[in-house]
Amino acid sequence: MRIVRIDDPADPRLHDYRDLTDTALRRALEPEGGLYIAESAKVIARAVAAGHRPRSVLVQEKWVADAAPLAGDAPVYVVPDGVAEALTGFAVHRGAMAAMHRPVLPAASDLLAGARTVVVLEDIVDHTNVGAAFRAAAALGADAVLVTPRSGDPLYRRSVRVSMGTVFQVPWARLPEWDAAAPLFARAGIHLAAMALAADAVPLDAFAARRPERLAVMLGSEGDGLSAAALAAADTIVTIPMAGGVDSLNVASASAVALWALR
Repeated sequence: MRIVRIDDPADPRLHDYRDLTDTALRRALEPEGGLYIAESAKVIARAVAAGHRPRSVLVQEKWVADAAPLAGDAPVYVVPDGVAEALTGFAVHRGAMAAMHRPVLPAASDLLAGARTVVVLEDIVDHTNVGAAFRAAAALGADAVLVTPRSGDPLYRRSVRVSMGTVFQVPWARLPEWDAAAPLFARAGIHLAAMALAADAVPLDAFAARRPERLAVMLGSEGDGLSAAALAAADTIVTIPMAGGVDSLNVASASAVALWALR
């Protein structure tokens, strides 16, 4: 391992970690730069176990023994606490971060070819919800997650952290717009189930009792739910029965409930 101690937050070698709290900046910077940020030794270890390669590791002195061995041939930048905070924009409590090379995403059609259960996230922009949905997908046996063009980045720092690194173990890909995406499911023989409110929606328990062998569960955005195009592509509209005057669940909670019922 290559240990490099740095005391200046303006050092150009630390560029990958600068202004991590600026979501708009990071959304543009990270994909274009071919990187994402993994936070905490546990998450970095899961990324490395999934075959992802660190470009560098940023660590505070007391965490060197935990994080440095994960770096492989990449440099390990050791910084004081104050430098880490000035650099990233927040108090770094998890001890270590890594700038990771982004893996090449598979084609959506390739993931559908062998999948039995798929989660589709349409326009989910809250990175916390994206990460939580991936964690549910991993825990409850989904084979893949597909995200639409306007959904948040599953490899954004908050998504990775909330997912506890499960974004690395569930294969995922970006879908095209629905006019091109819907035929992918049809060709693969996968039934599209839209989780939505509708007068003709089938209750989840009734749908689960006769679940199709190969199934994609579609979940919509936090505010408006699934788009008209997604609903038009669906084979069935499914709803989770509610009580207490509540009409719907948070999208991440809904994904967990649906996947548990359909497992």
